[in-house]
Amino acid sequence: MNIQNAAGALLIMLPLAFNLFFFLLARRFDYPNILRSPTADVLNRFQAGGVSLKLLWYGFMLTAVLLAPLAVLLGQVLGRDGLAIVPTATVVGVLAAVVQFLGLARWPFLFPALARRYDNPASTEATREATIVVFESFHTYLGVAIGECLGYLFTGAWTVLVGVAMLHSSTFDAWLAWPGIAIGLTLLVGSLEFVGPFEERGWKLAGTIVPIAYTAWSLWLVISGLVLLIA
Repeated sequence: MNIQNAAGALLIMLPLAFNLFFFLLARRFDYPNILRSPTADVLNRFQAGGVSLKLLWYGFMLTAVLLAPLAVLLGQVLGRDGLAIVPTATVVGVLAAVVQFLGLARWPFLFPALARRYDNPASTEATREATIVVFESFHTYLGVAIGECLGYLFTGAWTVLVGVAMLHSSTFDAWLAWPGIAIGLTLLVGSLEFVGPFEERGWKLAGTIVPIAYTAWSLWLVISGLVLLIA
C-alpha cells in the first residue's frame, strides 16, 4: 500500500471509528449528556459500567491517536506539490492528536480509580467530597481546557491549513477544499465555548455548532479519503 492509499484509508477509518465509539458511549453511558449530571451520579454510573465501559473509553481515546499518523501521511501527499504550508499543517495535526488524547485519557486511566474510591462503602463522606473535587478539577483541566478548547483549536486549525493546501494541490479540487476551510473555522469558533466571559456557563452558540461541525468534519474526511483512493 502506497502513502496515498494509506492516507485515504485513514481518512475514512478515523471518522468511522470516532463516530462508532461516540455512538456506543451515548448508548451505554448517555455521553455527552451525562456530563451535565451531578458528579456523584457520573461516578456511580461509571463504576456500574464495569470493564466494558472502560474499554469503550479506551477505544474512543485511541481514535484521537489516529489523527497523528493521518496528519503525517496526508502531509506527505500534499507535500508532493512543494507547498510551504504543509509542514505547519502536519505539526498542527499531530498537536491536535496529542491534546485530544490527553483530554480523553482521563476516562480510562484516572476516573476508574476515583469511581472506585467514591463507590467504596468504607469511604467516609470527607473522602467522597474530596473525590468529587478531584474529578471536577481534572474534568475541567483535561476535559474542557486540554481536550475541548485546545482540541477544537488545533483540529480546526489543521483542517483550515489542509483546506488551504488542497486549493493548491494537484490531487484535490477546490470543491473539497472550501468546505474544509469553512468547517475548520467553525471548529475554531467552537474552541471559545468556555473562554473569557463564557468560562462559567459556556457560550451557547459554540456549544450548538460544535456537534454539527464534527459531523460535517467526519463527512469531509470520508469524502477526502474516497477521493484519494480513486485518484
